[in-house]
Amino acid sequence: KVRLQTTTKYPTALSCASSILKNEGPLAFYKGTLTPLIGIGACVSVQFGAFHYARRIFEERNLHSRPTDSSPTLTYAQYYGAGAFAGITNSVLSGPIEHVRIRLQTQPHGADRLYNGPLDCIKKLSAHGGVLNGLYRGQAVTLYREAQAYGFWFLTFEYLMNADSRRTNTPREQISTWKVAAYGGLAGEMLWISSYPFDVVKSKMQSDAFGKEQKYK
Repeated sequence: KVRLQTTTKYPTALSCASSILKNEGPLAFYKGTLTPLIGIGACVSVQFGAFHYARRIFEERNLHSRPTDSSPTLTYAQYYGAGAFAGITNSVLSGPIEHVRIRLQTQPHGADRLYNGPLDCIKKLSAHGGVLNGLYRGQAVTLYREAQAYGFWFLTFEYLMNADSRRTNTPREQISTWKVAAYGGLAGEMLWISSYPFDVVKSKMQSDAFGKEQKYK
């Protein structure tokens, strides 16, 4: 994905995969996985923690504004807002984690490689522009991507669950497991469809050169 986003060298995903396998070997498909592998637990914890924090805030507000309503159910706009808050909070971690991953995935192969692993990459990125302009390059568009992505993710899942509950006259907790899994998958599709343009811009910025050769400001 990152190579297709950051270069015009490959006409299709299949040609990209074939080139990587031929020139770099099968392990090249796992370049840059150590950093997100280590950080994924923290990212998911932050996402759900922030979402449920924002959700409780909205529920309390709804209780005060609708005192006769015993159920402080969120509106879909509020679900989007809670999800967006989760994404923005998560971006503090996901921004630099993905920046390091992208640098490791797009660097030259073999003796010409620029970084000898995640720690070396972090050190060199920070040396180029400091923590904010180096390691956190592309953070602004990362904020937009994460807010849009997780806003639509939680919104879509809640909408599908509520629609199923109304259509079948079934309490949410009794909706079958396969349906919950399917709605989660569809929500994931909406996550990427809604945020992918931001992801392309982010990849371009985070794979851009430093100094005089930098293309994107």
